[in-house]
Parts: sequence; structure tokens; C-alpha cells
Amino acid sequence: MAKTDIVKYVAMILLSCIVGLTSCKEKNSKKEETKNEEITEATTADRLKEALTFYASFDTGVNADFSVGDSLMYTVTNRNALDSSKVGLHKPDVSRQEEKGKYGDGLQFTERSKGYIYYPSAGNIAYSKGNWNGAISFWLSLDPATDLEPGFCDPIQITDVSYNDAAIWVDFTENNPRDFRLGVIGDRNIWNPDGLEDEDALFLPQLVPVSTPPFAKGEWTHILINFSGLNTEKGEASLYINGELKGTRRDITDSFSWELDRSNIYIGLSYIGFMDDLSIYNRALLQNEIEALHSLENGVQTILE
Repeated sequence: MAKTDIVKYVAMILLSCIVGLTSCKEKNSKKEETKNEEITEATTADRLKEALTFYASFDTGVNADFSVGDSLMYTVTNRNALDSSKVGLHKPDVSRQEEKGKYGDGLQFTERSKGYIYYPSAGNIAYSKGNWNGAISFWLSLDPATDLEPGFCDPIQITDVSYNDAAIWVDFTENNPRDFRLGVIGDRNIWNPDGLEDEDALFLPQLVPVSTPPFAKGEWTHILINFSGLNTEKGEASLYINGELKGTRRDITDSFSWELDRSNIYIGLSYIGFMDDLSIYNRALLQNEIEALHSLENGVQTILE
């Protein structure tokens, strides 16, 4: 074999080895990336599970699938008469609908009526008199312009007194076109010390409004309320819709003073539409955790399996 042929032969062998090594590295790299993605997903699910304090899927009933506090749903005709509450769902305009939820069964609200349904806050909300943190997640399906009756509507409201006194909620404004708003409102005697009845000038700047929110008939929209540092000088709260940040209120310094045994998680106040997969957490969630909640294939049940 000529010397030049030998050189060419050796070069071909070396090139083949290099190509093979590169291919192996690429395969190993892809395997490593897949493995890292699986680890990240598992870690995110584990973190969410550790932070979870309440979860109602509505798949097997109205009571919570998981809860740190009382798991039962209650119905009451008047919020000032909680001692007369009845265990269970006793509002004819609210029902569980088979396979009508975002995941499996869901709650349907068909008209604006008197009475309230709720879960107790104690244990299910990680309330603290200092540095209170948490997150609330759920899904809604409605067309606000055609489904809602005139007036304000709160799909969820958590308080021991009222919407304007140490409360966390989201609402639709009273007239079309309706805004969707986040309210994280401290003690009324702090932000309205004079007890003014016409308090809009003090009240409205505390809200996080979203104009033309992305709700539509037959579609599901994910809502995430994030809050941290309440009952400190650096409280803040954020509203996420379908995993995207829509607004943040910072420097919430007003106190949130609760009689915890009088505080409740009220759902569907004057609401007409569907609700599903309600979950609550004992800390503010990270962006990737919020996105994970929005994209879970089978809802929060996935992280409990």
C-alpha cells in the first residue's frame, strides 16, 4: 500500500471515530436533558404537594379531597349567622355536573341567589399574624358578558367579615364590559379610619384590575392569586391568568386581623358559570410552579398520586 493510501486510510479511521464519539455525546446529552426535565417536573410536583393545604376536585363530591383543616362544605343563608350553617351543598342553583369540569366533574352555578357555600379557613389557609404567605388556584368557565346577571360577582372571597375588611378575592365588575379584579384588602379601620361610606377613592387604588380578561363560553381559564409578606411592611399580591402575570400590588402595609374561626373560603358569590379544581397553598408559588399548575394534564390530583 502506498504511503499516501496509508495516510488516507488512517484519516478515515480517525474521522469515523470522531463522528462516533460526537454521536455518542449527542445521545448522552439528549438523555441527560430528558432526565433533568423529568427530575425538574418531579421536583416541582413535590414542592407543590408539600405546600398544599386544601384541594377540592369536585369529582367525587363537594367536600375537599385533601385538607389540613375541615374538609367539609357548608351552606348558610346569612354570613352573620354561621351557627346555623348546614353541612353539605344546599343551594338549588349550585350542582356538581358529571364530566363538565376542567378535569372530570365540576361545579355549576346557574343563577344569582341568596345564601352562601364555603369551606372553613382554619388550617386550610395558612393564616399568620406576621408574614402571611399563600396562593389560591382554580379554574373558571363562563362568558361574563352573557352569563352573569347585573351586579358584582365574586367567584371566590376569603374573609372573616366582608369583602372590604381583611379579605382576599377576585371579582367581575357590575356592568359590561366587565373587568376582572384582584382584591387583597386589609383591615377597613386602617385604610378607611374615618368610616367613610363613599370610600371608592380609598378602595379602588388597592385593586389589581384586568380589562378584557380572556374568559369565553365553553373555554376554561386558570386563575392564580399569589401573596406574600402580608401583616408586614412589605406585603404584595399578584394575579395570574393562564399562567401569565397580569398585575401586582406592592407595599401592602395594612394589617389583616382575623377571627380565624369566623373566616371562611366562600365560593360562587353571585357567580354564574362553572368552577373546578380549587387548591390552596401555604406560600407564594414560583413562576415555574404556577405554569405547572396551569399545564397539569389531570389537575392537582396529579401531584397527589
